[in-house]
Amino acid sequence: MPPFDTQALRCALGRFTTGVTIATCRGTDGVRVGLTANSFNALSLDPPLVLWSLRRASPAVAAFQAAGHFAINVLAEGQVGLSRRFASPVPDRFAEGLWADGVGGAPVLAGCAAVFECTLHQQETLGDHVLFVGRVERLHEAALPPLVFQGGHYHLLGEML
Repeated sequence: MPPFDTQALRCALGRFTTGVTIATCRGTDGVRVGLTANSFNALSLDPPLVLWSLRRASPAVAAFQAAGHFAINVLAEGQVGLSRRFASPVPDRFAEGLWADGVGGAPVLAGCAAVFECTLHQQETLGDHVLFVGRVERLHEAALPPLVFQGGHYHLLGEML
């Protein structure tokens, strides 16, 4: 059997449209940690569980693995600049945006379409990622259109007539 073409898989997966989030937590040293992620999904309504995944090679993985809480900040259309900032290696990602401490100190961003403040329920290493399952302790939502990502590009959500 020939080796699996991971680039073809990546391209095919890119055809799936996702929302854009900033996942955040507090490191064991109290420092805020955050990154752009589009691997967020609903898992269960009862109990209220959500999940997301992070590459094992990410410099932030140890902080999320050790944190007892995390927040998933679902970005609104006007927050594309923050998405790009948290996907880049800038020294202080939190220097922009209006941030507050949420459950367990996980940073929560104002102006999002939704925020899920979670207690870490379970984590598991699968393939080259770590899967994080969170129990939703508090949520916020606003009637704002979400930022979406598809085919390697940001898009605005339009309504069908």
